Amino acid sequence: MQKLPSVRQLQYFVTLEELGHFGRAADACFVSQSAFSTAIQELELTLGVQLVDRTNRKVTINSAGRELAVQARICLQELQDMARLARERDAPMSGKLVLGVIPTIGPFLLPPIMKKLRRDFPGLQLYLKEQRSDELYEGLQDGNIDLLLMALPYPLKNVEIDILFRDSFLLACRKDTKLVDPGKFSITGLNPESVLLLEDGHCLRDHAVSACKISELDKVNRFAASSLHTLLEMVESDLGITFVPEMSRDSALLRGTRIATYPVKGAGHRDIALIWRKGSNHGDDFRTLGNFIRDNR
Repeated sequence: MQKLPSVRQLQYFVTLEELGHFGRAADACFVSQSAFSTAIQELELTLGVQLVDRTNRKVTINSAGRELAVQARICLQELQDMARLARERDAPMSGKLVLGVIPTIGPFLLPPIMKKLRRDFPGLQLYLKEQRSDELYEGLQDGNIDLLLMALPYPLKNVEIDILFRDSFLLACRKDTKLVDPGKFSITGLNPESVLLLEDGHCLRDHAVSACKISELDKVNRFAASSLHTLLEMVESDLGITFVPEMSRDSALLRGTRIATYPVKGAGHRDIALIWRKGSNHGDDFRTLGNFIRDNR
């Protein structure tokens, strides 16, 4: 039987990859530097590959090491999941859970839910990580995130998906704007560069373009906002109009502004979904959370 790395060796190596320094990594693992270095060397011998390029002054994780670190995190996460499952099989919805959420969902959907979630599931330790869709998906595949709350469509592989609800798009403009007549709105009737959107890389941009049928790209302003907050500030300054998800309509982000929202005839929607790794031991818990969000949003 082939000799396999130990859990301790994988834990040490992941820590080294994160900190990039033998001394600091050894301190973080509460062992001497010599014992730590020996464990890393034993890991390299077990695998038959050099993972760390060493000089007198510098430690560099090479490409093989970086690939191993990704797999090591997944293995360690699966082991933690296995141990947690054994401990908590009689206590669903408990223990640590890292939920990744995109910034165009989290601030609108989660605040009213979190208090109820803590009340109904006091044993659940929910950690939120807000990033863009591509970063969250990478974190899910690497094992750093347990569960995603994202908007679809988005290209995904090797995952399970629980679609929670549809989120329609609304026209958003300053209340006294002359840029558009909300009652007679049409994309073709807009002046060039009238539509303000988020930067490339934000799925809300792609969803808005698709759902609101913005086929004439000359209507889109060349200046793109880096965040939804910045985008709405530009709209409130009457620099253009935009499209926002329906869940943002009564949010603090719009409350107290001069921005009004209106339904758009024929506009589409995005699907809000929970997403997790296929075959996860916690699929039942994730579905329970999905039902909780549906009932309490």
